[in-house]
Amino acid sequence: MAGGGYGRYRAVIFAAMFVGYTLYYFNRKTFSFVMPAVMAEVPLGKDELGLVTSSQSAAYAISKFVSGVLSDQLSARWLFSSGLLMVGLVNVVFSWSSTVTAFAGLWFLNGLAQGLGWPPCGKILRKWFEPSQFGTWWAILSTSMNLAGGLGPIVAALMSLNYDWRTTLSISGFICVVVSFVCLLLIKNEPSDVGLPNIEQGAKKGKKGSSSDNSTLTELLLSPYLWVLSTGYLVVFGVKTCCTDWGQLFLIQERGQSMLVGSSYMSALEIGGLVGSIAAGYLSDRAVAKVGLSSYGNPRHALLLSMMAGMCVSMFLFRVTVTGDSPKENHFWTVALQPLADLTGLKEHELWILTLGAVFGFSSYGPIALFGVIANESAPANLCGTSHAIVALMANVGGFLAGLPFSTIAKHYSWATAFWVAEITCTGSTVAFFFLRNIRTKMGRIPRKAD
Repeated sequence: MAGGGYGRYRAVIFAAMFVGYTLYYFNRKTFSFVMPAVMAEVPLGKDELGLVTSSQSAAYAISKFVSGVLSDQLSARWLFSSGLLMVGLVNVVFSWSSTVTAFAGLWFLNGLAQGLGWPPCGKILRKWFEPSQFGTWWAILSTSMNLAGGLGPIVAALMSLNYDWRTTLSISGFICVVVSFVCLLLIKNEPSDVGLPNIEQGAKKGKKGSSSDNSTLTELLLSPYLWVLSTGYLVVFGVKTCCTDWGQLFLIQERGQSMLVGSSYMSALEIGGLVGSIAAGYLSDRAVAKVGLSSYGNPRHALLLSMMAGMCVSMFLFRVTVTGDSPKENHFWTVALQPLADLTGLKEHELWILTLGAVFGFSSYGPIALFGVIANESAPANLCGTSHAIVALMANVGGFLAGLPFSTIAKHYSWATAFWVAEITCTGSTVAFFFLRNIRTKMGRIPRKAD
């Protein structure tokens, strides 16, 4: 049938979005990558560096929310491509600048442009992939961030051997500009744009098409499930940010671990996160394929809950079992990890810390992927971008709370106390979500019983 046509378009569109979003993310971090070289040329203090990075973060949070709402009104391919074009142009102009004011202003514009990247991707994926494939492709697309975050520093370091920081930013910006036009040509909003039947409409075999699914913004906002998802995402994203931002300091300052162990923990967390994202998408898609989506509960909930429980357990073990540099106690895990420690040349307690990092990464990045998928697929088709924008905004609130408020608890008490607070919050959220797992998940208008 039309499978071949769908397959070809899907491959091209997905590849264009993957490359495009990898460039989005790389160019979000370029200032961080070239920071040492910039500081050698332009005198920048810690406060000024903070001003530049914070201006981008604030703009990104605002823009991602606005972009989610806009993706329901405007062409997703135009939104995605124009954002990438803006990111490229800002990077090029940044390379011509030399003052803190210009840096902060331009990086604020970079943040505004960055927000136009992800919401259109979610919209396009929902239009092109069946519900039983949606989570997997969402998760694979999100690994473009891990790819850019992992390879970015290496690419930037290699470029700095041959070019100065200005040329590095100009080149990366120029590549963005070129790829933005390629994306505009290759990405299609939905199958009907190329003469194929739309997947969602095909799934609903009704004479009215998707009109019954057209809910108002008020109806979406009055859906309790939207706020259950938002609260869960706020907690999970906040707790994940706590561990990625402060876990290294906790290990070094309070547990007497070396800098190498601290940075290795961060790497293990990211690798675990990469695997967790893809596993969450694939396994939850299998659950959807088995039983389908209904108005109450969601087949993805079981996996979401088990991963949130995994976060709580790994955080508890991280806080309680990680002790000084060479723990004397002969714990069961040190015995279990002995053969692997001999093989890798690491000490048992170092291997244990890396294992906990990988498990936490796996357990936290999985729910982060799933909250986005569920928010998108549970919303009416005409408001799926807005739904995702709302839960993503709440996640950004969680990320903010993981900053100064969290570090203030550590300042007045200890890092261990701060992590205990995060652990209790995560456990409470998991228990609450368990009791609410079978509530009405179809957001928006409640259709009248016709049959």
